[in-house]
Amino acid sequence: MSDAGRGEFIIAVDQGTTNTKAILVNSAGEVVAKASAPLTSSYPRPGWAEQSAEDIWATVQAVIADIVGKADARIAGLAIANQRETLVVWNAETGKPIAPAILWQCRRTAKACEALIAEGRDPTVVEATGLSINALFPASKLAWVMENVAEAKTLAAQGLLRAGTVDSWLLYKLTGGKEFATDHSNASRTQLFNTGTLQWDEGLCDLFGVPVTALPEVRSSDSRFGEVAEGATALDAGVPILAMMGDSHAALYGHRVRAPGLVKATYGTGSSLMTLTPGRVLSKNGLSSTIAWSDRNGIAYALEGNITVSAQAAAFAAEMLGLPDAKALSALAQSVPDAAGVVFVPALAGLGAPHWNDNVSGTISGMTLATTRAHLARATLDAIVLQIADVFTAMEKDLGARLDGLLADGGASSNDFLMQMQADVLDRPVARSGQAEVGAIGVAMMALTSLYGDAPGTDETRSEFRPQPDASAWRLEATRGWQALLRRLIAH
Repeated sequence: MSDAGRGEFIIAVDQGTTNTKAILVNSAGEVVAKASAPLTSSYPRPGWAEQSAEDIWATVQAVIADIVGKADARIAGLAIANQRETLVVWNAETGKPIAPAILWQCRRTAKACEALIAEGRDPTVVEATGLSINALFPASKLAWVMENVAEAKTLAAQGLLRAGTVDSWLLYKLTGGKEFATDHSNASRTQLFNTGTLQWDEGLCDLFGVPVTALPEVRSSDSRFGEVAEGATALDAGVPILAMMGDSHAALYGHRVRAPGLVKATYGTGSSLMTLTPGRVLSKNGLSSTIAWSDRNGIAYALEGNITVSAQAAAFAAEMLGLPDAKALSALAQSVPDAAGVVFVPALAGLGAPHWNDNVSGTISGMTLATTRAHLARATLDAIVLQIADVFTAMEKDLGARLDGLLADGGASSNDFLMQMQADVLDRPVARSGQAEVGAIGVAMMALTSLYGDAPGTDETRSEFRPQPDASAWRLEATRGWQALLRRLIAH
């Protein structure tokens, strides 16, 4: 379609773990305004991680109001990208949450998951969902709510229990309670959705002890999900919600990946690596099989690896070393040529992909009297890129093919030194998006395609980092030390 009549704007909301962002995008796909609101998490017990669902909603209202205040043109639609695997449970009658939102990082159900695995349940779950049983996913979180929140069973019996990922909660609030739905990308991360049949799996609901009646309707990512209700936000009533996707999926879409061959890595609190696959591929190397998105072209499948603590390791180490922030940590790390044998495994909330071990905790090894704070800082950055490399290698094994390179986004990807290290350890080029809000841009692109029938062009610039010819010795030494420590920790 030509640009004639394409003078309207899309608001894309990216609801993340540490903040909620929104961008105003014109019909050419250009970002013309931005807004952000911080969000806090609480950790009431070791291994627990929660947020207020009402606070999540309030930040979305705030960023939408900010964007509307900056816009001088008609808003043609709203698009939502969201933190995934976080569970919100609420009362359909009152619209109020019955418990704090249980974050994707929360490990409170780790022992329950281990028990199911010990019973031999994992192969059945993997076959249906592509996901190995783990506390990361909402299935065991909802099981915990059913057992520990008294109101849950009563509401379920009355048909009033609503349980979903953050996108379904936001849709419910945006539409004044009229719509209760999710998209295939978010549903595929619940461990209750059969990614082969594209239906909620009643057998899995029985296994986890959760009511299928409490789960949202599953729609294509580019569906018209509903209209904004009067008074819900600063938007006029009737503005359509045109697209919803999990944030990592939206980032892959925002990188314009439409065929297998490249890997997207988001460097955030944790990291998500995702690569498209020719069809549904069940991993044999510790990854998740997932649905990247769904649109008029059908279902796009992907492999994903989730690292629980990624860039957050830098913030953690900076605090431990008495440094002001991760930027200062990076500067200190660059004052030494390598970590001098120090290895840091930042399993501060267990080990994620491709190892999946909740019994491993954060560990530093290889220190001597010659070790300095700079070596610890360098070992932290090493850990970030080595974790990414582990997942990248697992993807190649599952696909039986060499991957061409890495597409980077997320806050920590702005660190040139870290990106060069990543290229060196992978021995592949790393291209960093020129857009900081690649997830929001991705879901905005899907909304624009839904609205106009095609995606806008782009002149986005990328920064490319190529492996340095003299990095092979460091790559070999760093990888060898990292893998040796991992083997010891996992065996222990």
